[in-house]
Amino acid sequence: MKELEKTKRISIASVLFILVIIIGLLAYKRPKHLYSENTISTLEKISTNEYFVTLNDINTPDNVLVDIRNQFEYEKGHLENAINIYAPEILTDENSEIFEKLKTDNKTIILYGNTPSDVVSPYMILYQLGIDNIKILSSEITYFENNLISKDVAIEKYQNDVNAFIQESIKKAAIEVKPKPDIVKTPKKIIPIKKKKKMPVEGGC
Repeated sequence: MKELEKTKRISIASVLFILVIIIGLLAYKRPKHLYSENTISTLEKISTNEYFVTLNDINTPDNVLVDIRNQFEYEKGHLENAINIYAPEILTDENSEIFEKLKTDNKTIILYGNTPSDVVSPYMILYQLGIDNIKILSSEITYFENNLISKDVAIEKYQNDVNAFIQESIKKAAIEVKPKPDIVKTPKKIIPIKKKKKMPVEGGC
């Protein structure tokens, strides 16, 4: 009787386990965004400075300007024909479709913000997701008496090889710290000091 109960419990547990697996497989959804590039390769691309463009290079039919600032700043003033896609919202379904369509149409996406450094994070995210038809506008956006002023800024040329720097860091991290040699302390020699005897006081009453 006990063996029958034990067998019954094992059977029920097995059926429940299989049901959980089936439900899990049916409920599984492929992630919407899958990275096709890693951070290292993306940094290497940026470090070449080939992905920066100036204001003189943007006025061609194949370029699409994307202002990554918020709607208030965009409406206050933006570059001509630029569309507004706020940086924290670049991965929404609607915006993802826009980027994919621009890639399909062989358009070059030029991202810009108040400064080039504002655009680095959105650029890296999009590039790692496979949107490789993007560049960064090396310009600075300011306002004077509510009028938008845009001017080119110099981008520092990276002299160091990013990959070499990463490999060197890995090597340094792999080197084991050498243990410090044990310092043998020699016991101190204690020399006893002899107390001087007090001389008796001469004279008397």
